[in-house]
Amino acid sequence: EPLVRKTSSSYRTFPNSAGKRLDKEYLRSLHNKRLYLAVFAAVLGNFNFGFALVYPSPVIPALEAHPSPALRLDQHTASWFGSVFTLGAAAGGLSAMLLNDRLGRKLSIMFSALPSAVGYALMAGAQGIGMLLLGRVLTGYAGGVTSASIPVYISEISHPGVRGMLGACPQIMAVLGSLVLYALGKYLGLVLDWRWLAVAGEVPVLTMIVLLCFMPNSPRFLLSQGKDDEALGSLCWLRGKDTDYAREYEQIKDSVRKQSRRVSCAEIKDPFTYKPILIAVGMRFLQQLSGVTCVLVYLQSIFKKTSVILKPEYDAALVGLVRLFSVAIAAVSMDKAGRKILLFVSAGVMLVSNLTMGLYIHFVPASQNGTIAKAGLLKALPHSLVGFEASTASPYTSSPAGYAMGWGPITWLLMSEILPLKARGVASGLCVVVSWLTAFTLTQFFLRVVEAFGLEVPFLFFAVICAGNILFTGCCVPETKGRSLEQIEAFFRTGRRSFMR
Repeated sequence: EPLVRKTSSSYRTFPNSAGKRLDKEYLRSLHNKRLYLAVFAAVLGNFNFGFALVYPSPVIPALEAHPSPALRLDQHTASWFGSVFTLGAAAGGLSAMLLNDRLGRKLSIMFSALPSAVGYALMAGAQGIGMLLLGRVLTGYAGGVTSASIPVYISEISHPGVRGMLGACPQIMAVLGSLVLYALGKYLGLVLDWRWLAVAGEVPVLTMIVLLCFMPNSPRFLLSQGKDDEALGSLCWLRGKDTDYAREYEQIKDSVRKQSRRVSCAEIKDPFTYKPILIAVGMRFLQQLSGVTCVLVYLQSIFKKTSVILKPEYDAALVGLVRLFSVAIAAVSMDKAGRKILLFVSAGVMLVSNLTMGLYIHFVPASQNGTIAKAGLLKALPHSLVGFEASTASPYTSSPAGYAMGWGPITWLLMSEILPLKARGVASGLCVVVSWLTAFTLTQFFLRVVEAFGLEVPFLFFAVICAGNILFTGCCVPETKGRSLEQIEAFFRTGRRSFMR
């Protein structure tokens, strides 16, 4: 029996266990070092994205007290400084619809380095609020492009044995970028001006573009462009010359051949096309409605309002550490426990955390809920909330930690796994647009809602959304653990769950 067989016999049906054993033997034979290097080069874009996203957290307090009126922020300008990044990200997602299919995934990621570098330069040399806002828009634009391109690139160069773990890497690097920003904001702030945070942001951007010059493009994209020999060479580089990569190449080629044309308006009505797109878009919408973006953007301001145990900058760093630990757990367990169970756990943790935060803030006055807790206040609190006075940072760290455990990394991964190849470039851009327009709306109105109704109102709203996340996961999200992209497409094409077993 030849080693290279048609895709129709390998992913549409599973006729015998010998085929499965061959698949496992093939996965065990692969050399992943070069694959890991390519993923690392790409996810430096996510490191930069995480760094840029939370840039306002330490900078807003510094600019609110800035001696120059041209740079001093009030509540209105601070709200725009925090939220305008997401408008840029939405524009980047729109651009990615075109860039992903024209330039390819790798070149789209590399292209994002230009607006990112210019944006950081503008913020580093800002002489007025206009330059700060333009810098935020440009770094946001770069983040929107990478948000749509990096998960697709990783899913298309990875194999089922490590795709879950590698699919969590963008979120790990985004969290690490945020944590580095918090650390630099604390320690550089002691001796250097806040402008140096923007200068530091240039480092991962330049490193990324240099490394990506030596990495291959996605074999699936190259095949879709008719570059068969280049696609075979790319897969050989990623898998190793002494492996049976030709068999995987034939599977990918057969799948690409079936989807050689771009998606048409008529095909959008096909459940094979619209169902995975609706699931991916719905997940991105609910992900942002859970409130994690505006919490991270205004983290130090939130801690200032609540006066929890540590100084705001220390609490922000604590949140970053907990998020990093949580997303590491997700990366290790995703290919073992599966995607859906982590989504359930993640949404459950966020639900309990946001509900606890809302009730805690409501019952504990801001002037008393920190380090100067009064014995009389403790008696007045509901019994279930008293335990949090001993560690008031706990509920504030739990929601971002729960998000990082599932709804952060898995939403990006599933987007890249379930979207059909012919619509992957456009649909991934659509997901990013929906995501960041939702994030913009939340970050723009968050401070206004807090000012008008109190800090507890948005957190109670986020708790309701997290309950909806649990229902959405149970009703709509398929389990993709251990399945190739071709098997996942076959499931949506036929509706036969046997393809997903």
